[in-house]
Amino acid sequence: MDVKVLAVSADNQPTLAHWAKELGATFPLLSDHMRGTGMKYGVLLPAGFFSRTTFIIDTDGKIVEIIEGSAALDAAGSEEACRRVVKKP
Repeated sequence: MDVKVLAVSADNQPTLAHWAKELGATFPLLSDHMRGTGMKYGVLLPAGFFSRTTFIIDTDGKIVEIIEGSAALDAAGSEEACRRVVKKP
């Protein structure tokens, strides 16, 4: 599939660099330590953390699917959502 995967976290860049190395991440981990993006996407929790959420965004920049909670950690669900977007006419 012709998709891009980006991870956004409230952690700072040094922490994300550590996690990227430890996890062997093959995609960018972006820092939103000021939490502006998390707030705009509605995933900022009162404790200052982000809720686990996957956003599937089409090539027009429109959010076409939101996967929340533990399901957001399952790559299979994200892959299936991307397949549905790719198959749209």
